[in-house]
Amino acid sequence: MRRCKAPNCTIELQPAAKCSDIIEKKGFCSVECLANNAKDKRITAQAKVERKATQVAREKLKTRTEHLKDAQRWFNKWVRLRDAGEPCISCGKPSKKENAGHYRSTGAAPELRFEPLNVHLQCEHCNTYLSSNAIDYRINLIKKIGVDKVDWIEGLHAPKKYTIADAKVIKAQYKSLCAEMESNKNSD
Repeated sequence: MRRCKAPNCTIELQPAAKCSDIIEKKGFCSVECLANNAKDKRITAQAKVERKATQVAREKLKTRTEHLKDAQRWFNKWVRLRDAGEPCISCGKPSKKENAGHYRSTGAAPELRFEPLNVHLQCEHCNTYLSSNAIDYRINLIKKIGVDKVDWIEGLHAPKKYTIADAKVIKAQYKSLCAEMESNKNSD
């Protein structure tokens, strides 16, 4: 025996091979159940279209700050994927909650906000509660990338004011890199 395919129907049907009625062969007990199922699918499809329209409208209303937050979220995820399995750059301990910690903060050097050399895996404790644990971060950063690159990070840089278009490009770039890294990780 098998149940009717309509979501709220509990009627049991004979196996499909024994059914003579075409509606029963499709898995429904009656024309009403078949019609209700089609109606439910139309309502679901319509809801999907409405959600997509709402999503597009919200995207148009986003501010530059919101676009930068989206880009930052994907960049940080990429850093966590890139550095997966490594210990915290500051304290050297494995972390339960991993953060993408900036050596030079986005407030101090906004032009380095999306610079991969400036951002590494950090534990929640060092990043949040010790304000990035900068001294240990610098020592371990020199070991990781070399003194020349650390000097470059600490040096002067041209100011950068990210536009909405910049943020969208950065978000798309790191979103695709994350997807690629995750697919490579899953294929291993």
